[in-house]
Amino acid sequence: MSDDHTHVQEFFTARAADWDSRFPDDGPAYAAAVANLGLRPGDRVLDAGCGTGRALTPLRAAVGPSGVVAGIDLTPAMLQAAARAGRDRAGRLLLADVAALPLRSASMDAVFAAGLIAHLPKPSENLRELVRVVRPGGMLALFHPIGRAALAARQGRQITPDDLRAEANLGPLLARAGWRMTSYVDEDARFLAMAVREG
Repeated sequence: MSDDHTHVQEFFTARAADWDSRFPDDGPAYAAAVANLGLRPGDRVLDAGCGTGRALTPLRAAVGPSGVVAGIDLTPAMLQAAARAGRDRAGRLLLADVAALPLRSASMDAVFAAGLIAHLPKPSENLRELVRVVRPGGMLALFHPIGRAALAARQGRQITPDDLRAEANLGPLLARAGWRMTSYVDEDARFLAMAVREG
């Protein structure tokens, strides 16, 4: 495992047990972001970097009982917290790395990724791996329940020009990976960038 992976696992392992209690009011923001994917009953959707699985229930509601919901995360403690919360009933939890997803090519209709992009060691390569598992025309939602400025203030830091989530940086990054950004919202109450898989 790379140093990047070790750092991410250590960061989230230390926070897994009380993650949901630290952010108890995020549920409606997750549900609203999931609605933007336009999922239909029977669709197959991946929650990439699912953490404690807060998106799994609205994803399951969107695709219905005939759909497929998979949540992958790199940190066992986060998946254990998701299972303790009963969210494993909404989707299958998998310990996996977005750099090498255990999924067939073009097997998913959409990917939901909350807070993921800031933790990707190789964003271009990792976003290409997400492209691989999504069918042409499938959707990607890059989400965070608060915007970049609000998050930076919470963490006591400044937004820098090289922030991957800045619109001017994210659009080209997605394009190089095979996604076309279709919408971008960065406001205090949410961050949501939507993209479609080209080809």
